[in-house]
Amino acid sequence: MTDRLRLTDYARGGGCACKIPPGELESLVAGLAPAVGAAELLVGLENGDDAAVVRLDERTGLVSTADFFTPVVDDAYDWGRIAAANALSDVYAMGGSPLVAVNLLCWPRDVLPLELAREVLRGGQDIAREAGCHLAGGHSVDDDSPKYGLAVTGLVRPEELITLDAGRAGLPLSLTKPLGVGVLNTRHKRTGERFEAAVAAMATLNRDAARAAVAAGVRCGTDVTGFGLLGHASKLARASRLTVAIDVARVPYLPGAREAVRDGYVSGGTRRNLDWVTPWTEFGAAGEADRLLLADAQTSGGLLVAGEVPGGTVVGELLPRGEHLVVLR
Repeated sequence: MTDRLRLTDYARGGGCACKIPPGELESLVAGLAPAVGAAELLVGLENGDDAAVVRLDERTGLVSTADFFTPVVDDAYDWGRIAAANALSDVYAMGGSPLVAVNLLCWPRDVLPLELAREVLRGGQDIAREAGCHLAGGHSVDDDSPKYGLAVTGLVRPEELITLDAGRAGLPLSLTKPLGVGVLNTRHKRTGERFEAAVAAMATLNRDAARAAVAAGVRCGTDVTGFGLLGHASKLARASRLTVAIDVARVPYLPGAREAVRDGYVSGGTRRNLDWVTPWTEFGAAGEADRLLLADAQTSGGLLVAGEVPGGTVVGELLPRGEHLVVLR
């Protein structure tokens, strides 16, 4: 029976495409101030970084984050792997290493078999094991739609923190995973077609890319998830008070991504991303297909960092602040 169930049928959106749109989210958190705690807050709400960081001592920062979403693929085990890799990515994006995590699970127990939920948890456990991160316990809720992710705690050296506001003009911008999982996931949801390259990319940890970035002296960056490359690039540009220039021809894509856009498999989240960035983006000669792919809502995407890293692709550079936050060329 479980072989005939399609998890994506139980999700209105899929993966990071189900996020609250970036413009609405910014309005939602505007004016909120972090609560005062005993430890020094190194990274908070100011720029929308990937995680919060507090200083434990001169050599140690504690990284805290949480991420969960609705099914992005139909295979329960793969969904668990992808959701866990995505949650752990927030720690890697800050230059840190995950230490311990707990599960976050919402499940329609009267609709979907619990054996599928077990497969989701098994996928998360295997990715946490690969990351060398303890995964124990968590919280579950009987909900109308399935959702899964992790709350993660990690460690980082304060001098190795990677943040959105540390960019410098003249630095190259590198992307460590190809784009296109959003449109491929949308095609998967509508047709049932399976895209192995997309699953492999989403389930790949950003651990090695983060270690390479730290070793290369990178101090500015983020991961590319639900707001798309353009959305995350614009957040970096705003925080660092610079302009991001992206060379459209250099951006790598997964096999089948362009065909998925051509055939109309574009999520509402991707279109909202494009609408959001349009006022401060100079599109140049980039056509509609390129614009949609660059705004494509990624799930468990790669890192976008200010610097060159082994295995990454240089897709642009940081420029002094001009008229636009993002320039395509």
